[in-house]
Amino acid sequence: MYHSAYPDFVGTEDRVAAWRIREFERLAGKRLAWVYFSDNWMGRIRFPARRVAVVHGMGRVPFIRMMARSSWREGAADPVYTLQRIVDGEFDADLTRWFEAARDSGVKMLVEFGTEVNGSWFPWSGRWNGGGTTAGYGDPALADGPERFRDAYRRLVDLSRAAGAANLTWVYHVNGGSQPRAAWNTPAAYYPGDAYVDWIGVSIYGSQRPGEYYGSFRRQLDAVYPKLRALSRDKPLAVLEWGIAQRPARGTKAGWIAAALRDLRARRWPRIRAASYWHEDWLDPGDRRVDLRIDSSPRVRRAYRRGVASGFFTSRPVWTPR
Repeated sequence: MYHSAYPDFVGTEDRVAAWRIREFERLAGKRLAWVYFSDNWMGRIRFPARRVAVVHGMGRVPFIRMMARSSWREGAADPVYTLQRIVDGEFDADLTRWFEAARDSGVKMLVEFGTEVNGSWFPWSGRWNGGGTTAGYGDPALADGPERFRDAYRRLVDLSRAAGAANLTWVYHVNGGSQPRAAWNTPAAYYPGDAYVDWIGVSIYGSQRPGEYYGSFRRQLDAVYPKLRALSRDKPLAVLEWGIAQRPARGTKAGWIAAALRDLRARRWPRIRAASYWHEDWLDPGDRRVDLRIDSSPRVRRAYRRGVASGFFTSRPVWTPR
């Protein structure tokens, strides 16, 4: 199983620095296979060449989250990068240049578009792009929001292929739980199809604020794993984000992490091939510190470090011909 992480590239999630990668690896006691970071469009779509070069130069695999947003606002549609405008081809020229630059880099990398699309926080979610209505777009038998996302994702992949960017591995990323919990808002509804996806992944969090608790890693992944497996017969699966804040409402952070890594090592979910920890801290709107980092306490660090110490968690990527 690949040992991977987002190693705290601060609030914008894109301040990629070699020292931050080395620091996480020092804390974990193990190298990373891939390094996860965001590519925020923020008014311009441009390939993050320097960030990719930093990660690749360290011998790690860059994993880019394409974040189609023009501001940091969440819980609403983006005024610029709507799924409909992507489907209509309004950004084709910029996206083609992005993919050409990715191709010219010669670096093998992972790319995802539409992080946690079945949630309600990011502007590309189905909720903000037609939701469960069926009369505003495409097939009247399908919910407009998921159908728009599916077609936008396919358009990006088609553009990347037209540009000859064969060095990209495409990832489809859902949240462990759907918000809203509605019949139209499921991982299957958004899935672009096996012809467009190389990996399928999910986010699993124990809590994201002190005093919260979303459930054990096992309970949450048990619930969503059959849905992920049903999307494709043979695509590899990954936990693309996982973590828990200090001082959860139930149990301890160290115990939650230790149990998660124990279940992963036991191959409770046989098709899970990677686990990527979200290592970050920040201040919430009430100025409370939210600390998901693996060094939030000595016990937490020991739990993570011991959990990934075995050879089961590997730092060496294996690329298969396509």
